Amino acid sequence: MRKLANKELERKTVEEFKTSSKTPVIIVLDNVRSLNNVGSVFRTADAFLVEGVYLCGITGTPPNKEIQKTALGATESVSWKYFKTTLEALEELNDNKYIVYAIEQAESAIMLNNFMPSKKQKIAIIFGNEVKGVDQEVIDASTDVIEIPQLGTKHSLNISVSVGVVMWDLFLKLGR
Repeated sequence: MRKLANKELERKTVEEFKTSSKTPVIIVLDNVRSLNNVGSVFRTADAFLVEGVYLCGITGTPPNKEIQKTALGATESVSWKYFKTTLEALEELNDNKYIVYAIEQAESAIMLNNFMPSKKQKIAIIFGNEVKGVDQEVIDASTDVIEIPQLGTKHSLNISVSVGVVMWDLFLKLGR
């Protein structure tokens, strides 16, 4: 078995990415403080042809050297928008008929492995702050909550890992 060279991967150009049919998902970052995590989310959004990323509150925005370090150019391909508050972002998403899910550990949360998204709905997925998670008022304004099952001693995953896990799951379930 031979490792493929980058030129053999047949990756899209930025222009091809922008005109491609997107996975009908918007990733919402609720007060994410680490610029490296933000950059990693952009890279994951690019990998799964996500419709866009909403950056809210204290979440850093491009252009930024620290975001670029992990985004590796994905801030140029992935559409993004900044909102002063996550609730403002949710208002826009609701107006545009998105079903909004927070990724959090909460009473009556749907386990990710049991979550079955409708292929006919536009989806927004909210990921929270590295320490505090998704704000309660944002959870209250969401359609529902999805939890990533975890079996170990820790009670959380890094946000960039959570985004990767959830986006891979949605990518498979949405039939991309």
